[in-house]
Amino acid sequence: MINRIRTIRKEKGLTLAGLATACTPPTTPQTIGRLETGMRTLSIDWLNRIADALQVAPEALLESERDEAVMVVAKLTEAGAEPLTAPREAPEPIAMLGNGPLSVMEIDAMAGEYRVGDRLWMRHIAPHDRARAINRDVLVPRPGGRFAFGRLIDFSDDMVALLPPGAGHRQIVVKEPAWLAQAVLLIRAL
Repeated sequence: MINRIRTIRKEKGLTLAGLATACTPPTTPQTIGRLETGMRTLSIDWLNRIADALQVAPEALLESERDEAVMVVAKLTEAGAEPLTAPREAPEPIAMLGNGPLSVMEIDAMAGEYRVGDRLWMRHIAPHDRARAINRDVLVPRPGGRFAFGRLIDFSDDMVALLPPGAGHRQIVVKEPAWLAQAVLLIRAL
């Protein structure tokens, strides 16, 4: 993954060793070097650790280095594509996801409105925010390292009920889930 760790690290006057020591918990300079060059995957956990050490927002490590911002120039209406009267800068996808831990689910088989190749970005939500996720697609861990995915149709303090995508599926009830992640962004290649 292309990132801006090296650029920001050098702007802040840090060496590989200095950034490695500033991470919580500390890591090695070799690990930082591998993350900078893409030789090691930059997970959400690493992204957050390094951003904290550099005292920048995590999305700053992923912003492109384009000279010009990507602009929203048109909108699709019932009458067709129309220009915006005042074009505006498009938000970076990672900034659209909000706060909280993230997970990504890849779609390998058609399921409801999802197509093969889709990537669904999910934001973990606190138990007290579950009401906001009613009638939204969620991912929930199940015992044995499995997951349940579907539309959240009911919940209580110790269970959630989901309706899987597609026709003919029965409701899934997960008791005492460790977490719940709500779908917030669909990435689909055209």
